[in-house]
Amino acid sequence: MFDFSTPVDRHGTWCTQWDYIADRFGSDDLLPFTISDMDFPTAPCVLDALSQRIQHGVLGYSRWQHQDFLSAIEHWYVQRFSCQIDSQMAVYGPSVIYMVAELIRLWSEPGDYVVTHTPAYDAFYKTIDGNQRQLLACPLQKRGNDWYCDMVHLESLLAQPKCKVLLLCSPQNPTGKVWQADELTEMATLCAQYDVKVISDEIHMDMTWGERHTPWSQVARSPWALLTSASKSFNIPALTGAYGFISDPVTRESYTRHLKARDGLSSPAVLAIVAHIAAYRQGEPWFDALREYLHANLLYVADSLNAAFPQLNWQPPQATYLAWIDLRPLGVDDRQLQQELIETQKVAIMPGYTYGEEGRGFLRLNVGCPRSKIESGVAKLIAGLRNIVDPLTQNPGEKS
Repeated sequence: MFDFSTPVDRHGTWCTQWDYIADRFGSDDLLPFTISDMDFPTAPCVLDALSQRIQHGVLGYSRWQHQDFLSAIEHWYVQRFSCQIDSQMAVYGPSVIYMVAELIRLWSEPGDYVVTHTPAYDAFYKTIDGNQRQLLACPLQKRGNDWYCDMVHLESLLAQPKCKVLLLCSPQNPTGKVWQADELTEMATLCAQYDVKVISDEIHMDMTWGERHTPWSQVARSPWALLTSASKSFNIPALTGAYGFISDPVTRESYTRHLKARDGLSSPAVLAIVAHIAAYRQGEPWFDALREYLHANLLYVADSLNAAFPQLNWQPPQATYLAWIDLRPLGVDDRQLQQELIETQKVAIMPGYTYGEEGRGFLRLNVGCPRSKIESGVAKLIAGLRNIVDPLTQNPGEKS
């Protein structure tokens, strides 16, 4: 019914992943599996809604505080998470990271501490440092194919007097961890105990594989903000636009005032509003088909890697279309691997150290693309690994 297998040429469209690959990898002739957008056209219902709005012809200033938009969000949360959200708490912004930065500024002072789990989305590090706050890292622990938070260590961080904010990524990027309800409840209790406010980035909330996402609003105990967007799920980040919920009315009013008065962002991108409404009201059939395709891509990566290197025993993440691949059993040197992948294999895959010290020995491979691209990229990855991995760590009889 929906075609995800036909490649779409994105070259020449000012595309970050394809046209500007040299900015990060130093070469422009690479097959990219990098930034977390997808190579698929968005849902037909979204394209139809955008076309109708453009045909209207008038693209003037707009608003988001209306029932068309808010009720579509409410509908999505009921359909996908079986929960009610309070649209009176809703706020809007140009991006989730902008909203994270603004809330960090509202809820802390320069020099204060912000806790986040690591390895972390690289924009978290930049936003914390760029606002003159200090990162308190809570490293996730890998056991088998699952990731866990050391709650005792987390409590020791939250208990520090200068700790003001827990910046949560739920589901977690890059590990793909889905936080269980009891884990979230324990974190919420600790944050309330130590008067720590919570910013929960839930932009990957729709992309879970067999695990159930629990919105932070369902467990919160202290002041909180839940921030998200349809941009990841429906591949519309270029439209800009995110939304969220802020529990504290004083903070909500301050956020809105700064958005408009200080930053001059008084009117949303109307096409983003149109796209969200169409996606959340009509996009479920397309999105469910997309999820099946993406999960099959992840399974293909697992089958191919494990056939080549059984000692990896790599399994798909619990969430996201970002394969967080643990190569540590192969004893790979990260820099050598990147050189091999870029210069010889002509493929760009995000090195794990992009996401902090705990990411060393990992790769983050984006599977949001047609299967043919995945097949080519994984073949290049395997070939690159075989060229640099110690032959003693490979399968007997395989090429070293």
